[in-house]
Formats: sequence, C-alpha cells, structure tokens
Amino acid sequence: MHTKEASACSGTEAREFIKYMSDLGYSGIIITDHFFNGNSCIPKDLPWEERVEKYCSGYEHALEEARSTNSDLVVMFGIEYNFHGDEFLLYGVDKKWLLDNPDILEKSRHEVYESVHNYGGIMIQAHPYRERGYLSEINLTPSVCDGVEAYNACNPDYQNSLGYQYAVEKKFRMSAGSDIHNPGQPDMAGMSFDHKINSIDEYVKAFMNNEGTPVFMRDISSNREFKEVSGDKALTVPTQGPTLEVIWH
Repeated sequence: MHTKEASACSGTEAREFIKYMSDLGYSGIIITDHFFNGNSCIPKDLPWEERVEKYCSGYEHALEEARSTNSDLVVMFGIEYNFHGDEFLLYGVDKKWLLDNPDILEKSRHEVYESVHNYGGIMIQAHPYRERGYLSEINLTPSVCDGVEAYNACNPDYQNSLGYQYAVEKKFRMSAGSDIHNPGQPDMAGMSFDHKINSIDEYVKAFMNNEGTPVFMRDISSNREFKEVSGDKALTVPTQGPTLEVIWH
C-alpha cells in the first residue's frame, strides 16, 4: 500500500484507506511506501531525520485514524526498498532502524539484507518479474530473499505467473499484495491466516513459519471473494517468458 504522504505515485492520504480496506474485508494492512531510492515524494535536500519523519507519516496517520475511529483494522509498517529496479518489501524494521542507519542508501543488497536481519526483520522481493517502460532489466538476487511476492494485483497475469514459478523453483515462501495506490483499484490481494495478525512482528513470525496463504480478488465492483493464488492456472503457469534481460546476482 502506498500513501500520498510518502509515495509520488499515490494520490490518497493514508487515513482514507482505513474504512475502505475494512469494508473490503481486510483485518490488517501494511503500509509500504516507496523509500528514498524509489518513487518517493520526500525532498532529497532535507536532513536525514526530517526525511525519515516525513516518510513514516503515512503509516502514522493511518494508525492514528484507525485508533481514533475505533477500527479493528491492524495497521503495520513496512518499506518498499529499491535497488536497481528490483524492489524489496522490508518487514520488521521501523522508524528507529531508519534513524539509526543514515548510510543505508549506500549499502549493497547483501548489506541491507544483513542489517534488516540483524534487526529481526525480513526481505521479500516484490513483483520479481515486473516489466515497465522505466525498467531496463529484471534483477534477481535469491541470496537476499526470505520470500517472493508471487502475486501482485497491479501486474499482468503472465508476470505474476513467472514470479510464482520463480518461487516454486527456488522453494521460496510466497506472499501476495494489492500494491494499492488509490481506492477503486479493481483487483486486490493479501495473505490469509488461520488467526488474526496483530503486529508486524507476528506477521514476520507467521510468514517465516510458512503460515499464511497468498490470495487474490478479481473486480471488486462485482466480487468480494478471495481465492487462493495457487488454484488459478493463469497466475501459476506462465504463458510467455520475460521480454527484458534477466540478471542474476
């Protein structure tokens, strides 16, 4: 999920998502705004501490809205971190981790992975086979993955199926995400658990224990049923290969 507070691609303030996501049947959300090395709207010329404060404001506004409206929706913090077009979802880190690592943008994939792990967090590669006009290649780094986003609601089916097969081949844990920028997005996704997730630490623990099932929802205007990604052939069996060069690290 991306918010207007920190992501240049979103036109929606974080607090506007609370009722909307609850009405769609979600019990929790993870705010994963683009970090400074991605499609961020945070000015680059500010002091590090001020940049971090502005970056975390989307999550904090969503959390405040949920509390002030007595919503049961659990609001959690995450980061969408970009390297060279390959983006990773960082879960289990927080504002303190960002403030304590003002040199994080200078670190390699493996150095970021080590820092996240040392803090008790995890890294999941988002939409690994995404192709867009602004991307020149597909970068895959299996050694820094705790899992793969096997379904992204903003990706074409064939790109999701390539990501799914990548996860199967490498025996990765799988996640699914809506990647929502604004209300009204036709397709949605998420993780289904047999118990409620009450914090990002619980999510990390459950995910690493191989709990949770990637699910998706097609055309919310006429359908409100989540289905398992693994049961949809279009999302699991590639109909074509990637058109961009795949670079392995």
